[in-house]
Amino acid sequence: MQTILTDTRLRHLIGDVRDYSRLERAMNDVDIVIHAAALKRIDMIEYNVQESIKTNIEGTLNVVNACLKNNVEKAVFISTDKACSPINSYGACKFLGERIFVESNYNKGNARTAFVAARYGNVLASTGSIIPFFIEKIKNGEKTPLTDKRMTRFILSVERAVKEVINALQYGVGGEIFIPKLNSLKIIDLIEVLQDIYGNTGIDVTGIRPGEKIDEYLINEDEITRTYDFGESYVILSQIAKYQNVDYGYLKNKKRPTMTKYSSGDKNNLLNKKEIPEILKKSNLLQ
Repeated sequence: MQTILTDTRLRHLIGDVRDYSRLERAMNDVDIVIHAAALKRIDMIEYNVQESIKTNIEGTLNVVNACLKNNVEKAVFISTDKACSPINSYGACKFLGERIFVESNYNKGNARTAFVAARYGNVLASTGSIIPFFIEKIKNGEKTPLTDKRMTRFILSVERAVKEVINALQYGVGGEIFIPKLNSLKIIDLIEVLQDIYGNTGIDVTGIRPGEKIDEYLINEDEITRTYDFGESYVILSQIAKYQNVDYGYLKNKKRPTMTKYSSGDKNNLLNKKEIPEILKKSNLLQ
């Protein structure tokens, strides 16, 4: 990264969110913090819950306290659809991370820091993306592993993920969760599209792994009552925002969504097999 990002205004630091004193020093004279540090391997975390708590919960508390100590102007927590109605340890930790961030607006005293979150699905071409893994399996003539034929997932480009973080920075006043409007796909459709391109090597249905869902959610039934339609995004307000004197002026006259929840399994969100290759090409994922 240091060889790619050479702007003299950047400082490249080594540290760990578990180390509060390092965070406090790193945030000196900083105006904006984007908290993306996390342990993310769902299956590994199920067997290493304590490590996830140390990084994803205690580390988030450290970030919040370091922001307050340094009077940071705005901080954005990068969340995940796994945090919505969580069923695994990773999702539960990210759910608590969201709570720590957005509810810190209401117990920060006179500090100026505005804490907001951005929640989204699987980022195409990011580290750990399943697509290069699938392509490698197919090119090697191996069957493509699939945990369940019903499984669906939200997807978004790196650019769209960045745009949502910028939205949170630009519009957030404290306590909101920003969610992009996304497409989703069936994993079996993705595999079949890739096998149409690289060769049909078959599918190996392995069974659902610990902590996996069939469909993911970005907004659940309880959150939808606090959600506003904000153009290309949705904005969820805090459960305790009504007890605070917060002006969400940018949401004035914005409508409430008519759906009861925001699911990757919703037919209105699902890409068909003709649309999937175009999405992959735009993210330069077809080799």
